[in-house]
Amino acid sequence: MCVLFLSIFMSDIKIVSAPEGIEGAGFFATRLDKVVGLARSHSLWPLPFATSCCGIEFMATMGSHYDFARFGSERPSFSPRQADLLMVMGTIAKKMGPVLKQVYLQMAEPRWVIAVGACASSGGIFDTYSVMQGIDEIIPVDVYVPGCPPRPEAIIDGFNRIQDLVKSESRRRRNSPEYQALMTNYGIK
Repeated sequence: MCVLFLSIFMSDIKIVSAPEGIEGAGFFATRLDKVVGLARSHSLWPLPFATSCCGIEFMATMGSHYDFARFGSERPSFSPRQADLLMVMGTIAKKMGPVLKQVYLQMAEPRWVIAVGACASSGGIFDTYSVMQGIDEIIPVDVYVPGCPPRPEAIIDGFNRIQDLVKSESRRRRNSPEYQALMTNYGIK
């Protein structure tokens, strides 16, 4: 019985594939940017910026049942200077917009942003004068997680998409004219 359970449990394990390279007896050679991308994608430090019910779902994601730490984000950072992933969850009022932008600007490059839930993505059901209709009005967003509130599985899926983006991102992308133009559109130098 125990062996059957163990074999069923072991079949669900997903092992990260090695970057493409040359393999031989006792060595593995690949490009440095592939190794750096793999390491960066599994060592993200998220900064949760939670204002509403999506924050509660994020707390469930960090709990033992979903175990967000198994994806390499063991340490949530509550200081923007030590974080590289901003997870905005919940309703953002227009008065909160400058604070959110300041938190984003205090993060070191490279930095990524996830908009979790309908309110952070598009204002949700709050189509009023005081609610920002999506955080992409003030900061660039890399991944949108739909739902009101999104299930922990959806938050994990959004995090996995960020990992894929980080893994495949060129180190020179941040210096490209397209990226600089995007930052200029947001008023970020």
